[in-house]
Amino acid sequence: MRFVAVAFYGCLLALLAVGLRDLLLGYEENRCSMTYMFEYPEYLRIQLPHRVSQRYPGYGLYLYGEGLYAQHSHSLKLSGVPVLFLPGNAGSYKQARSLGSIALRKAEDIDNGFHLNVFTIDFSEELVALYGGSLQRQTRFVHESIKAILRLYKDQETPPRSVAVVGHSMGGIVARALFTLPKFSPHLVSLILTQASPHQGPVLPLDRHLLEFYSAVRRRWSLGTGDLRNVTVLSVGGGYRDYQVRSGLTALPCPPNDPNKLSLVSTAVPRTWVSTDHLSIVCVCCWCKFLLCARAVNVFIFGNPDSAQIFAFSYKNLSIIYYNYYNKAFVYLLGSPWLNFFFYFFHSVQEPRARYFIFPLSSRRKSHSHFHCQNSNLEMTSWLFGCTQSNGSMCRQAVDLSWDTELLPAYKVVTVKLSDLSSFSHLVLSASSLNGGQFSVECEWFSEDSRTASVPVPHILSFGMSIREVTLSSPALFHTVELLDFHQVYQAFKVTIESQCKGTRGKDFFTLSDSSELVIEGRLPSVYRLQVPWFREDSFTAASVPSVTEIFAKLHTSRPDNSSSAILQLHTSPDCQYKVSVQTSFFQVLGQVLRFCGPVLPVYMAVCILLACEGQVYSLIHTGRPVELAEALGESTQLHRVELLVSLLHLLLRLSWFRAGWSALCLPLVDTLPLTALDHGVLESSEPLSPAEGWTRLVSLFLLLLGAAVAFWGGALFRLSLELLSWILSPLHRPSIIQDNGHPLTRSRIILIVTLGLVAWATCGALALVAVYFLYLYKVMRLQMSERTLKHVLNLAPREKVREAGGSAGQGEAHPAGSNSLITVSALEKVQDNLQLHLSLSVLLTLPVMLSAPSLIHWLRSLRHSLQLNPDPCWPVVLPLIVSSTILMNSNTHTLCCSKLLAVICRLQLPVCVSMVTFSLMHLYRVTYFLSLSLALHALCCLI
Repeated sequence: MRFVAVAFYGCLLALLAVGLRDLLLGYEENRCSMTYMFEYPEYLRIQLPHRVSQRYPGYGLYLYGEGLYAQHSHSLKLSGVPVLFLPGNAGSYKQARSLGSIALRKAEDIDNGFHLNVFTIDFSEELVALYGGSLQRQTRFVHESIKAILRLYKDQETPPRSVAVVGHSMGGIVARALFTLPKFSPHLVSLILTQASPHQGPVLPLDRHLLEFYSAVRRRWSLGTGDLRNVTVLSVGGGYRDYQVRSGLTALPCPPNDPNKLSLVSTAVPRTWVSTDHLSIVCVCCWCKFLLCARAVNVFIFGNPDSAQIFAFSYKNLSIIYYNYYNKAFVYLLGSPWLNFFFYFFHSVQEPRARYFIFPLSSRRKSHSHFHCQNSNLEMTSWLFGCTQSNGSMCRQAVDLSWDTELLPAYKVVTVKLSDLSSFSHLVLSASSLNGGQFSVECEWFSEDSRTASVPVPHILSFGMSIREVTLSSPALFHTVELLDFHQVYQAFKVTIESQCKGTRGKDFFTLSDSSELVIEGRLPSVYRLQVPWFREDSFTAASVPSVTEIFAKLHTSRPDNSSSAILQLHTSPDCQYKVSVQTSFFQVLGQVLRFCGPVLPVYMAVCILLACEGQVYSLIHTGRPVELAEALGESTQLHRVELLVSLLHLLLRLSWFRAGWSALCLPLVDTLPLTALDHGVLESSEPLSPAEGWTRLVSLFLLLLGAAVAFWGGALFRLSLELLSWILSPLHRPSIIQDNGHPLTRSRIILIVTLGLVAWATCGALALVAVYFLYLYKVMRLQMSERTLKHVLNLAPREKVREAGGSAGQGEAHPAGSNSLITVSALEKVQDNLQLHLSLSVLLTLPVMLSAPSLIHWLRSLRHSLQLNPDPCWPVVLPLIVSSTILMNSNTHTLCCSKLLAVICRLQLPVCVSMVTFSLMHLYRVTYFLSLSLALHALCCLI
């Protein structure tokens, strides 16, 4: 049975390793370019009011500068636009270097003197993603910093009235939290740009202060009041290279009808099209192109050099202004260069460089639905127009239709719907290049139905054995393949696109080149775009033709409704044939499961360890001896019991009377795995969450197995490590046999409990918890030394042969080697039983220590400013853990066997496990509460 358990958990560990490999390494190569500075950076500290400095001793406000600009800035006579950078979790204020340096370089290219003054805040590199007690303090300091920044411009004639805020990681959350402060004026911030900020929820909810902070921010922004609708917020996620903050968490939880709140992934940013890791998103290409990010999502940012003010509004508002005003006087605004020009196909090399072509719409409206063009000239200039007044081949008045242009990795494209062009008689195409370089333009008319194909994706459990194919045989520039039933984050597929090309192009296409010749020999590369209708997480792949291209298709967010599926857009060569094959990628599925559900693995690990302790206690009741921890994890962890009860609870929650009773008992909301759509209201929903689909329960069972595997191998590694430490410490101790400890609560142990309680109150609860944890580990190592000592005794007396001077053999009395009594076999068995018991309890205590480690690290970093950690997330559970651990470390198996509550405590472990899975998946800090309850129940057995 042990060999079977080792093989089974070994396979599960291998699956976990494969999933981790895909999570950490399963992305494209790093194609981001680093930004560079040309002069040495300087950070000028801004003097804050004395009360602010006293209240926030560890924080600071700085102005970035370099070279001559830094020298001029020492007088703090500023005239630019204030921009404030907020670092994230453990982030440095010096991360503003990239933004500040690029802003200075861009200002040199602007003639009107418009430039940015980049400020940055030092948060002492606090771990605010894991410890939420500092978030409110950081928010208040940012408010004071914004007021101090604006005071620097008070001597100007038209001083700026607001500050643009750029936040990385948790800095973006702090920026949005400003609006929750009671004395904060919403007019102080008009623009917020966030990079890899987990707006939906914390990555690891390790304390309640973190979740309470998120809850307050969510409530403030979900209302969508008028003062917040005027604030433009742009959130950019890093893509799959960012395994610290998955991009689904970067979506803004704001009303969907607010056009000024926009979210996207860096792979969808034009001229970027790459995924970035969590730190590189601050200093690589996405920083120097953050204005392009804004344009990519149709947010236009303008600066007024006279008032040093930033204005931002969405494309929707801009298009309304453009249509209502510019459309009425287009000839006047465009002027003579467009008026009285003929539009034709070019036919001679002597023609001017700017060439124009006109296409009548009347003959195409019935047979086609769309007009599509692609241009290898990536300059964002006007190149497609709708003619409103024409005279034969002469267009007298036109409207620019280039706002719908999209940049692709190889060319720009525009697709217009003919039904929306009823007021136009012709389409006008401009074929020109401002820089004089060569380019090509390809256009076509098409009907949407003829260019759309559908292919149902294989089932997730097909393990790549099933392949779905579709062939796109018709010559075209544009195809759409709808991937039916591809809308969940746990799905992952390998899409293979094979292109085979002929030697000539179709007759319905024309190609324009700068040399006035048809471009037939050289083909533009094909561009494959995976488009997700419900979130801006598009990814692009450029491939030469003919070729075989593999694309791994997976999602950052699940579909919020049943309206659509993911779409594969193919920008193709017209003389090529394409075949699309789709099959499940099992390794990518494992990576997706860990990407979304990896943070809940500690919950399932704790469940497996509790069930193993239950198996040991059950064996102690029936045989008088506990089984080994490895055997308990291998045989006694009947995981199906937990999953069946949790599934039954979710089914009961479908019933209205059960939900009413649940609410009447004031029970917390039920947590579910983060595999559903964008997590709107998961933490603050007013109604219990409905049960998830069957696949969610399957994923939960799989995570239980992975948790059991981690607990199994982690327990083995834990025991091996303690065994090695005991060998190292053995020269410091004389060989001895640990005596019975008597009553679990003596005067010295009570003093220890009181001392550790005072330490927890005066300093940090995690410090006292770590202290009692190391005392417990010392107890286990002493037992290992005793076991080794007894095993080296050659002539152990049998259980029945005990001298009168010795104790009772039935009680397993053991005496030092130098005494007059014999050492019996029962003494060795007793030490081994105590070792197995305390080894399991120490493994159980390891999880609360690990979950409280962030608060301890934060306390150590801030020790120079304050001796006491305030607030302390460990304080509610640290006293029960200290008392329980002190009692248990001085107990033994004989004490437990004599307890009247042992059978009752054994039966209570399963309800504790079910409650842990029910209430801790989205509230990871509750794991410590349930573990402290289990340890308290074990300690109670030692007293009664």
